[in-house]
Amino acid sequence: MSSPNRTGSSPLTFILIGIPSLPMSSYWMALPLCCLYLLMLLGNCTLLWVIKTDHSLHTPMYYFLSMLAMADLGLSLSTLPTMLAIFWFESTSLRFEACIVQMYFIHSFSAIESGVLVAMAFDRFVAICYPLRYASVLTSSLVMKAGGTIFMRGICVVLPVAILIKKMPFCRSHVLSHSFCLHQDMLRLVCGDVRVNSLYGLTAVILTKGLDSLTILLSYMMIIRAILNIISQEARAKAFSTCVSHLCAVLIFYIPLIGLSIIHRFGKHLPPLAHTLLADAYLLVPPVLNPLVYSWKTKQIHRRILILLCRRGTQQRV
Repeated sequence: MSSPNRTGSSPLTFILIGIPSLPMSSYWMALPLCCLYLLMLLGNCTLLWVIKTDHSLHTPMYYFLSMLAMADLGLSLSTLPTMLAIFWFESTSLRFEACIVQMYFIHSFSAIESGVLVAMAFDRFVAICYPLRYASVLTSSLVMKAGGTIFMRGICVVLPVAILIKKMPFCRSHVLSHSFCLHQDMLRLVCGDVRVNSLYGLTAVILTKGLDSLTILLSYMMIIRAILNIISQEARAKAFSTCVSHLCAVLIFYIPLIGLSIIHRFGKHLPPLAHTLLADAYLLVPPVLNPLVYSWKTKQIHRRILILLCRRGTQQRV
């Protein structure tokens, strides 16, 4: 008896799309996309290298920042093969198993990034509200345990999503709405009962991004209260400036995520272009902007990068 995920004797394949109203082979779109990926790779790899080589940056804040850079790299590299295949080679088909693997990594790294943002919020909370206890609270051991917990949570929470959808029959159109595989996009093509999948998917989102966003909000409510209790205006500004980069990273990550969730729930009347652009922004914008924001707003990293550029320029002149 043939598997429900097969058509005749052929394995099930999904059809990915690029950007609606654009031809598949669109080099003016492929070139900026390649530049974005190169910028992402350069920015996050530079960030990791600077943190690794500069011993003054071996502190909890920068360890969490390196985790954020690794999550960004994983998230971008998960979408890279299919996006470049579509725009460069007009290859739109993807095997069912490969689609599940890509979906798993996209959602896992997204959950990991959300968890890292919570850890960074806790770091800022302790640094501002309990500065004298910062070194005793955020020890290297705690940072390693937090990183391991965040990583394992991302792996374990998303794994049942992939297992559940692998068992579902797909007998409708196999055309997906994006240039990559997302759980909610694959789920709408299932011709069986999807209540269990939908319920667990919603539970997974609540347990990860839902709780994470509430934790970050609570942390910043306490941070703002602590900052407002500081008498000196200059000290207030200095304390708040240490949170600006993290706040930017939170907004860059959560605004497209919330927008994408709202569109999937209530925006069925919107044109496909709106869904596609918001999904692309959710997966491409944070990995590109995060290293730029931290390099610009964090003096230690900014200074270190400038020193390296000056040394490189001096060596080339010599």
